[in-house]
Amino acid sequence: MIQRIGPLSHLSEAAKNNLNQAPAMRLIVVLALIGLSMGALRGQEDGNQAGTKAQANPAKSGSSQEAENKVEIATFGNGCFWCTEAVFQRIKGVHKVVSGYMGGHVVNPTYEQVCTKKTGHAEVLHLEFDPEVVSYEKLLEIFWKTHDPTTPNRQGDDVGPQYRSAIFYHNDHQKELAEQYKEKLDKAKAFPRKIVTEITQAGPFYPAEDYHQNYYNLNKDRNPYCRTIQIKLHKFREVFPDEIDSDKDKVK
Repeated sequence: MIQRIGPLSHLSEAAKNNLNQAPAMRLIVVLALIGLSMGALRGQEDGNQAGTKAQANPAKSGSSQEAENKVEIATFGNGCFWCTEAVFQRIKGVHKVVSGYMGGHVVNPTYEQVCTKKTGHAEVLHLEFDPEVVSYEKLLEIFWKTHDPTTPNRQGDDVGPQYRSAIFYHNDHQKELAEQYKEKLDKAKAFPRKIVTEITQAGPFYPAEDYHQNYYNLNKDRNPYCRTIQIKLHKFREVFPDEIDSDKDKVK
C-alpha cells in the first residue's frame, strides 16, 4: 500500500535507505519535501502581500475582504480527461472541473478532430478553485503524482499529442511555481526519467462535448474503461486522504 508520508526528517534511517529501492515511496517523499519548501515560500509572499494591502487599505474590514471573490483558475493536461477529471473533482476547495481542449490552432475543435492528432490540442482539465482551501502548489503536487510526466505524448495505452503532459499557466506566479517545481523534481531525480511536461501560457479553452463531462460519476457502471479510473482513484485516496472532500467522493 502506498502511504503518504511527511518531511524526510521524520523518517528512520532504515526508511531513508529504502528510498533508493522504492521509487514510488521516494517520489512521495520528494513531493512532500518540495511542497513544504514551496508552501513556505508562498506563505512568505502572501504575508508580504497582505501587509501591503493592509497599508494601502487601512479602513477595509476583514468581513469585506472575505467577501471578495477568491476563485482562481488552473489548467492541466495529464492524459485522458475521463481519468483525471475524476481525481480533481474530489479535491477540497475545487469548485468546478471542466474537461476540454487547449494548446492547439483549430477554433472550437471537436473530439473527433482532436483525435486526428492534427489540431495541436491537449486534453485538459479547467479548474476553478479556492486558494484559501487548496493552494496551487498542492494542485501541482497532485498533478505530478497522478500521471506520468516523463512520457512524451503518451499516458499508458493512450498515445498521441492530445495526451501530453502540460501545465497551462494563467499568470506569472503560476508559471514560476510550475517551473520551480519541475526543476526541483528533476534535480531530486523523483522520476526514473526526465520530466517532459510542457509549461505554456494558457490560451483559448474549449469545453469538450457534454458526454465527456462528469464522465466517471455518470458512467461508472456503463463503460468497462471506468475500471481503470477506479484503480487511479483508489491510489489517489491512499496517497492524498486529507485532500479529499467526502461529499464529492460518494461515487466509488
